[in-house]
Amino acid sequence: MRPILILALPALALSACSDSSEATRDVEMGAPEAPAPTAPPVLNDVALDQPLAVLGTEPFWSVRIRPDGIEYDGVDRPLRRGANPGPMVQGTTAVWATATEDGQTLVVTLAATPCSDGMSDRAYPLTAQVEVGAETLNGCAAPQSTIDTTDETGQPKAATS
Repeated sequence: MRPILILALPALALSACSDSSEATRDVEMGAPEAPAPTAPPVLNDVALDQPLAVLGTEPFWSVRIRPDGIEYDGVDRPLRRGANPGPMVQGTTAVWATATEDGQTLVVTLAATPCSDGMSDRAYPLTAQVEVGAETLNGCAAPQSTIDTTDETGQPKAATS
């Protein structure tokens, strides 16, 4: 029994001196590293993980896409809210599909094509189609920050005191 113990001591001493962590051993053994964080999906230079404003005219309606949910409303239309499941991106199109609190289907499709709302001189980077229940609406979309900081001509809003 004593010879086995004597032979085992050098192995124990070497393992105690080792500074190799489990992660280092995994990399040394060819295990894959953790995936790098992915960039948010982008359409026409618009990051889709930021708040987005989608709107249309005749009839006037709007959709607000936020990380915590999607809201739809318009003139003579009730406010409807749904979860934001995140976009399904395929090529130059992104689609959000959700159900509103009252059970209506709400599908927002954005395409990477410039858009004009037909009433202002503002140019939008995305074209939109919104389906609410059986109704289909067409409009434009842009980052909410762009809408908040530019006027109807697309120029920066004048600072107010």
